[in-house]
Amino acid sequence: MTDSIDLNEYETQLIVRPMQIQDYDRLVAMQCACFPNMHPWGRDQIESQLAMFPEGQVVIEIDGIVVASSSSLRLRYDDNLEWHDWKKSADGGYIRNHQRDGDVLYGIEIMVDPQYRGMRLSRRLYDARKEYCVANNIQRMIVGGRLPGYHLCADKMKASEYVDRVMKKAIYDPVLTAQIANGFSLQGLIPNYLPSDKESCGYATYLEWRNLNYVPKSKRVLRRIVDSVRIGAVQYEMRAIDSFDDIAKQVRYFVDVAGDYKCDFVLFPELFSVQLLSTLPNMRPGEDARRLAEFTPQLLELFADLAVSYDVNLIPGSHLVLEDEHLYNVAFLCHRDGKIDKQYKLHITPSEQRWWGVEAGNELGVFDTDCGKVSIQICYDCEFPELGRIAADQGANLIFVPFNTDTRSGYLRVRQCAAARCIENEVFVAIAGCTGNLPFVENADIHYAQSAILTPCDVTFARDGIGAQANENIETVIIHDVDLELLRRHRIGGTVRNWNDRRTDLYDVVVRTPGDGSA
Repeated sequence: MTDSIDLNEYETQLIVRPMQIQDYDRLVAMQCACFPNMHPWGRDQIESQLAMFPEGQVVIEIDGIVVASSSSLRLRYDDNLEWHDWKKSADGGYIRNHQRDGDVLYGIEIMVDPQYRGMRLSRRLYDARKEYCVANNIQRMIVGGRLPGYHLCADKMKASEYVDRVMKKAIYDPVLTAQIANGFSLQGLIPNYLPSDKESCGYATYLEWRNLNYVPKSKRVLRRIVDSVRIGAVQYEMRAIDSFDDIAKQVRYFVDVAGDYKCDFVLFPELFSVQLLSTLPNMRPGEDARRLAEFTPQLLELFADLAVSYDVNLIPGSHLVLEDEHLYNVAFLCHRDGKIDKQYKLHITPSEQRWWGVEAGNELGVFDTDCGKVSIQICYDCEFPELGRIAADQGANLIFVPFNTDTRSGYLRVRQCAAARCIENEVFVAIAGCTGNLPFVENADIHYAQSAILTPCDVTFARDGIGAQANENIETVIIHDVDLELLRRHRIGGTVRNWNDRRTDLYDVVVRTPGDGSA
């Protein structure tokens, strides 16, 4: 492979956007596929929903095709309101009873095209509803949930028993199981909710989600704002494998775990794909590295698919890339909306140069994500403080460091420099490395790691500046929430303020444009 990787080949365009009347035909097609025994929406109903409450009607589009939708309205909470009656609560689908100042978001419907299920699309729709509730100080969300699996058991048990067994995880229901996983609590069982729903035998569950950030208008806001980002860092064991499928299964396992914990980011180690060399006959190290680069498109396709499917931003470590006969060490950022960015390693270690002939990249990227700006610094790069300064100056609050070290001393260089970047720039840094052994693979035979999520050192942060850390040399994943609001407050009123107190009158970091030497 000699040409530069075209990231467009691997990107998926996933967009969560407001519904439009032009989506009507796709909505009907989805409804017929999802609920074949139910009468689909009429155009006049969709027009009415969009006219009454456009903010409550949302769709997900993948590569230009609408594949999921969510419909809702706002109401005022009333214990006597007939929540059990869909026609009354939703005005038969026209939502002319929508109340602009309502403290309840009432969910009418969520649909996911059967061909696109398993991609956490319903989670994205529920998250969009929750974000609306938080942004607009709405106290709760109420939904009437279908029970599409009940018809398979209706001759054996009552609906109440079916629901009880689903709640106990003894039975899987495609809707109720997903709703409970999305934070809803069961409030009751509703008979005759939608008599035409044959799969549910007319039954539905009455479910509620409470907005923990809700503040009654009569009360002063006293609680601290939290801007939380959940990070997973994989400590990956290198092992001899038989095929690419072996590495794909292990990768999918870790992403699945992180997806279940609803991580926003998952970080894999630098060059963990080197274990693929155990599937090939030994050659000279330089030739091995170029053969390893042939797997990178396959790996990129795998990670791009997993990022969208598991609704998580993935930094799949780094991998060797051959471009115009030049070998680079490159980290990719696979966004959960399908976009892909890449970061070249800028500082190449002597062993990478000597054994493999890896060359340096020329530009540090700071990437926009749905959780703010982030930077990726591959292993040795984090040992150069200028890069942390540049990233923080461009707005990055999170720095991800995939690393691969063979000895404890090598690991400590990465670890202690990463901790220094936290203090110098008042950012969070996640580091993830490899453990295990690869016999007979030159320059990658032994590995040492203790992955961690590090913080600045002050009274508002974790003790010792360690948000979380793995046990040494054990394959695992660590998961930790970091609060970006704490960084903002620390920069204003911390015990020390390293970022604000820099003597820029005496020194500064100058970024030069590659090729022309200009600042």
